[in-house]
Amino acid sequence: MAKTPEYWDVENETFWNSEGKQTASRNLWISIPNLLCGFSVWLYWGMIAKTMQRLHFANTDLFNFTFRNDGMSYDEAGYRALLFTLPAVAGLAGATLRIPNSFMIAICGGRNVKFMTTIMLIIPALAAGIALQNPDTPFLTFVVLAAMSGVGGGAFASSMSNISFFYPKRMQGLALGLNAGLGNAGVSVMQFLIPWAITFGIFGTLGGDPHQFTVDGKTNSIWIQNAALVWVPIMMVLAILAWALMNNLPQHKCGPAPAAIGKYLWLEFIGFAGAAIGIVMLIFVELPIPELLRIFVVLVIAVAATMLGMKFLTPKTIQEPLNSQFAIFKNKHNWVMTWLYVMTFGSFIGYANAFPKLIDDVFVTPENGLVTSHYIWIGAAVGAFIRPLGGWLSDKLGGARVTQWDTWIMVASTILAGYLVSLAGQSETPEKYFIPFVVTFVVLFATTGIGNGSTFRMIPIIFSKEQAGPVLGWTSAIAAYGAYLIPKIFATQIKAGTPEYALYGFAGYYASCLAVNWWFYARKNAEIKC
Repeated sequence: MAKTPEYWDVENETFWNSEGKQTASRNLWISIPNLLCGFSVWLYWGMIAKTMQRLHFANTDLFNFTFRNDGMSYDEAGYRALLFTLPAVAGLAGATLRIPNSFMIAICGGRNVKFMTTIMLIIPALAAGIALQNPDTPFLTFVVLAAMSGVGGGAFASSMSNISFFYPKRMQGLALGLNAGLGNAGVSVMQFLIPWAITFGIFGTLGGDPHQFTVDGKTNSIWIQNAALVWVPIMMVLAILAWALMNNLPQHKCGPAPAAIGKYLWLEFIGFAGAAIGIVMLIFVELPIPELLRIFVVLVIAVAATMLGMKFLTPKTIQEPLNSQFAIFKNKHNWVMTWLYVMTFGSFIGYANAFPKLIDDVFVTPENGLVTSHYIWIGAAVGAFIRPLGGWLSDKLGGARVTQWDTWIMVASTILAGYLVSLAGQSETPEKYFIPFVVTFVVLFATTGIGNGSTFRMIPIIFSKEQAGPVLGWTSAIAAYGAYLIPKIFATQIKAGTPEYALYGFAGYYASCLAVNWWFYARKNAEIKC
């Protein structure tokens, strides 16, 4: 087990060169694969839902859910909308868990948090692998497992906050970009790996039997359970590495490991409680308001419940450091940067969560037999791997300037994507618009990645060292609700037959971010130049 350094000051160049750099690098390169697996387990529900849908449409006896439909099977549109619930629930839980994770590092210690996060992700991955072996597993079981997978989403906030302690300000753009960008690559790695992993019995008899269905007289076998099981042995190794080689820091007032782990579990419990309230509101509570408005009301309730839990349900040993970090809510720039970061990371994570099923719903018909699995992973890969470029450009040119130009491209590409979706919806051969749409969306993913790096680089410039970590965590927490909002908004509009309206709405929001970024940070006489 790596010891906690007695002294840590990375702004001291002598200390950095003699000791700090080596320790920081070791923690960064162990953090990245742990975060990558966290993203994979969090967001594999979009791929699982896509595969469930494929199996069901080929053989209606497979995953024939009647959840909240009076025991009746769903029609095609209803089934497509229902399956969007799984990535949306995972997104809602992951985003809500980011709220306690935003403040967790200073209370529980970086090594302790990373180790426990990976351990807690093994549980839903193993359970989902078992549940997916039985096509009669109740839909509610998958809802619960999707919510448990939210631990991987929450991990981002604590991971980014942790790495910010290890690097001097002049290097945080690249360091945070690498941690976030390569961690975000878990989405693409997952989308690339799963279509291959489900084609054969990786684990032999331990992995269970495949689901079989017939298409054009040919019998096909899919081990859908491997979509979850494949991550279990990888995370076991990563948990050991995190415990053995990562460090807590003297700035982390975490105390002995058992006490720190107890604090971690209690904060996670509060996050899960807030997420559970939101999920119950989302699935079981009918409100006399439009569906789109209800989606946002659920989000606000989940955030409020979690914040109240952290404020009133935590012991004094946690309350005191929490109260000092809550000072960020009095700083208007915390709210401004939250608005901007939702645009970048919220869009990346939301599109990544919805994209696998979205392209099937818009472009695939029984007649064209379009195979989309070859393209699913490209956009998320570009968005993730280009993120360090956004941090590097911001180190050179300034984060606000990079964000401004990046947002212009986001607005244009989102409008174009919406237009292509509308053309596909009106065409008897929607597949002819598929490649132009994929290219446009890859550009959009690239802009979300660059914007992720540039907006995150702005935060350590705008805020003090004490506030930068909590702000990094908080903004990422709220932005992560994109993983809930975007699938739910697409589900609503697909059911209405107008998915392009969702994209036009996102473009309008991006335009508002242009004005906000320009006014506060990018114009000549801006309040803060960053």
